[in-house]
Amino acid sequence: MARVMIVGAGGVSNVVASKCAAQQEFSDILLASRTIEKCNQIAESIGSPKITTAQLDADNVSETVALIKGFRPDILINVALPYQDLHLMEACLETGVDYLDTANYEPPEEAKFEYSWQWNYHDRFKEAGITAILGCGFDPGVTGVFTAYAQKHYFDEIHYLDIVDCNAGNHGQAFATNFNPEINIREITQKGRYYENGQWIEVEPLSINRAISYPEIGDRQSYLLYHEELESLVKHIPTLKRARFWMTFSQSYINHLQVLGNLGLTRIDPIDYEGTPIIPLQFLKRLLPEPSSLAENYTGQTSIGCHIRGIKENQEHSYYVYNNCDHAESYKEVGSQAISYTTGVPAVIGALMVVKGLWKKAGVFNVEQFDPDPFMDLLGDLGLPWHEVINAANPFPD
Repeated sequence: MARVMIVGAGGVSNVVASKCAAQQEFSDILLASRTIEKCNQIAESIGSPKITTAQLDADNVSETVALIKGFRPDILINVALPYQDLHLMEACLETGVDYLDTANYEPPEEAKFEYSWQWNYHDRFKEAGITAILGCGFDPGVTGVFTAYAQKHYFDEIHYLDIVDCNAGNHGQAFATNFNPEINIREITQKGRYYENGQWIEVEPLSINRAISYPEIGDRQSYLLYHEELESLVKHIPTLKRARFWMTFSQSYINHLQVLGNLGLTRIDPIDYEGTPIIPLQFLKRLLPEPSSLAENYTGQTSIGCHIRGIKENQEHSYYVYNNCDHAESYKEVGSQAISYTTGVPAVIGALMVVKGLWKKAGVFNVEQFDPDPFMDLLGDLGLPWHEVINAANPFPD
């Protein structure tokens, strides 16, 4: 039996708290966030006696340390903003508590995916004898586990990796983001990058796109982005010759984003408004729908997977592994849309891996550095069944 502390009170937190409450391995759950009213709403909707709530400024390390010492968790699951990753890691180091998050640290003043800040904590976590698991959502997260599973069972060498992420859902809004608008728009508007032949190639935002076929959905226009798991997978699977990440967007979404950018509303540098400094993207965030509010009327599916090619016993081999998740079914189960569901479920599985001792190792790690089998065994049981396609036609002939 383990005690778990969840930091954050958005849609993903709702899924994490719901799924943790349903696991017998977790005896007590503390849900903490800056806005305790949101924590209370989540706790009330779940209705589990395991859950208590607390107010927390996750930027304040000493405040987090005090809350950890009072609750005594075995693991802290960070589903707050990525700006807060380092503060929460510091608090875990000071209290000797294992750590897990779903997205890598970003400095508030720069939209930049880079693991170096968190990888630099490895020696300190190792010396403290505690574990930090980075990027244990779906992408990053399950996509890394998928790749490690393919490496273990189907390949001697992986050469080509294309991670594909499709949201074919409809929430009925003219323009909205499926998770925190500030983080989402920062991610999409930065330059695209992919890895090929030992170097990183940078391209203009959304400048490369192609139609990709997704199971049960069909062809969707997909855009090349840079995503954080590319950095860790290239490091930990050194046989990779090329690694790319693709995500679908509707033309309406692209048009809205271009107009907002042209108006300066996606800027992250402060401007002066009648004597008050404001950040345009944070102002835009306040105007857009709260992502959790989209869940009730969301229809359609997500489809996220990995197209992998390489060699096995000197023969070329291909492997596609994916999950489709239904928005309406996610809402029916836990009151969240599929984007939150696909992020929250893997975080709970990752925490189970740590508290069961299966992924318990001193230091800072990405998910692909551990045995993928026990994680994959739980993925379907907790609501994200996965499917394999072996040696099908190559969807990326270039």
